Amino acid sequence: MILAFRVITVLFIAFYGAYLCRDVIKNGPKDVSMTHKVLYGLMGFFLNILDTLGVGSNATQAAFFKFTKLSPDDELPGNGNVIFAIPVAVEFLLFLDIVEVEPVTLITMIVASVLGAVVGARIVSKLPINAIRGVLAVTLPFVAIILVIKINGIGPFGIMGDATGLTGTKLVIGILVNFVLGALMTCGVGLYAPCMALCALLGMNLTVAFPIMMGSCAFLMPPASMEFIKNGRYNRGAAVIASITGVLGVFVAYYIVKSMPITALTYIVALVLIYMSASFIITLMKDKKNV
Repeated sequence: MILAFRVITVLFIAFYGAYLCRDVIKNGPKDVSMTHKVLYGLMGFFLNILDTLGVGSNATQAAFFKFTKLSPDDELPGNGNVIFAIPVAVEFLLFLDIVEVEPVTLITMIVASVLGAVVGARIVSKLPINAIRGVLAVTLPFVAIILVIKINGIGPFGIMGDATGLTGTKLVIGILVNFVLGALMTCGVGLYAPCMALCALLGMNLTVAFPIMMGSCAFLMPPASMEFIKNGRYNRGAAVIASITGVLGVFVAYYIVKSMPITALTYIVALVLIYMSASFIITLMKDKKNV
């Protein structure tokens, strides 16, 4: 099964990479400054180090683009999927054979997340900018809360089960919830922490969550990203550069870094998410006044 997953993942990466490069070559900006290229490269490298260590990349990329103003708000959901699809697939390849998980659980939860993402991307990629701002304003505080309770081992994150798979009702719940998480992924809400909480609540060992959450993202992000690419709702100037440096970041985190002061970084990310939510709300209120 591991070999089959590896082959399928590599084919996904190759097909998606070609699709992305074709769009960037055809429709991408021709005058991206060297400063912006360097910023995109550093962003891809460092945020994928954090992603490989479990912090996630959706929130951090949104913060990067929000503060640097290198992408409009309506591109944020697309950026979180398009730019990080290939690095996350590489993460899945690296983690696939170091954690044991039952095949039925792994496959069904991954398929559910992919279906959720395809449905979600078709909706989100066509939403007007203020609708996207509204979604992010509501969801980002919840992401911040989940990150904080995760780092402190509160609630489901303090539970340590021993199951490596699910059956019966628990499997059905896992499939349905992962479908919803796949859809939320396209709104800019990361899947890692909620998926880990789901696995813990269903009695699984938390380490089992890693191939499930990374596999879910590895397979849902390319098809979801294609909707954003087709509609041009992502930063074409950053996509290829950050994808390449992102893969380098994954390898550095996996083979060299191993650990970082994740607690402090997580609190910083959580505070940034709260600030971003507030800024979206302020922008929405200003737009209403100007109508």
